[in-house]
Amino acid sequence: MLALGARLVERGHEVVFETWKRWRGYAEGAGMRFLAAPEYPVFPTPERPVKPYEAVLLAAPRTRRALAETEPHAVLHDILTLAPALAGELEGLPVATLVPHVYPVAAPGLPPYALGARLPRTAWGRGLWRALARPLRIGVERGRAELNETRMRLGLEPLMRPHGGISAELALVATFPQLEYPRAWPPHARVIGPLLWEPPYHDVAPPPGEDPLVLVAPSTAQDPDHRLLRAALSGLGGERVRVLATTNRRPLGAAVDVPANARLVEWVSYSRTMPACDLVLTHAGHGTLVRALACGCPVLAVPHAGDMAENAARAAWARVGVRLPWRLLSPATLRLAVRHALSEPGLGARAAELAAWAAANDGATRAAGLVEEFALSRAR
Repeated sequence: MLALGARLVERGHEVVFETWKRWRGYAEGAGMRFLAAPEYPVFPTPERPVKPYEAVLLAAPRTRRALAETEPHAVLHDILTLAPALAGELEGLPVATLVPHVYPVAAPGLPPYALGARLPRTAWGRGLWRALARPLRIGVERGRAELNETRMRLGLEPLMRPHGGISAELALVATFPQLEYPRAWPPHARVIGPLLWEPPYHDVAPPPGEDPLVLVAPSTAQDPDHRLLRAALSGLGGERVRVLATTNRRPLGAAVDVPANARLVEWVSYSRTMPACDLVLTHAGHGTLVRALACGCPVLAVPHAGDMAENAARAAWARVGVRLPWRLLSPATLRLAVRHALSEPGLGARAAELAAWAAANDGATRAAGLVEEFALSRAR
């Protein structure tokens, strides 16, 4: 969102950015007007747990008042942030959706999103997923019912279509098209390429030498015990590689041994560091994954939670990385996986192809153009 908002400002537009207060400096630094979004905990907390749709009911009226005051020509919301979408609809404004990862809507013959299953290679496999489509729709129907209950409580009509949290007019899918399984695309869904943004940071020197450079880039939200980081430092000590690892400013807890061929730091700039790397070890969060590929660096994906298994499967299918299941992670298995990834020249060549595509198809520029067209067409 920050990448797209900044690009729209560069193109001469006024952008009002509603988000949590921690991002205020970055939004205003890029020339956007900041609005503080309602902040509700949507995961169980001892103080006051709020379920996701309860948070939407609380936030939507506040966001609607902000929309009435700012009078935007269009509203663009994150797929996981429904309050702005419903507030925009209440105000009669055109609403578009940003999907900051691969497209999550199922298609005939494809495995369900987030399962981490590879694209079927046989008619039998495609038939299996078609057969399972009906029971898998139960979850989709439940989600539609919950959304429609929320809509009606806000005074909106229920929707008959599934995935009502995604705009039926414009959905920007901010990933590499090379990571998307072949499918019949609906006209409103546009794959624009990744939207890349990171806070500024200085260069961090890797360990000296000429051996391949491996970056350990763990999730900022998962793996609180740093299992991936510990396995990498333990398993790669003594290997013919250099290891640059970051804690991403999360406490380590118990001390960790850093081998002679490694350097452990609290933070790195991915855009500055990844172009010099030969391999990125990651939990396969989408942002880290596409940043590595945009830098031409293959990945070793060790998915932990959420959509990480899906991202790891897409990387393996696109031949830009290998994946190591979380349940099999150990220093020994990680060492073997790193050896395999570094010995497979096709991974680097394919990642370089995606980097060239990203350089020629800037996601923020493509997205900004589509948002402009969307706002102008609805204003007529």
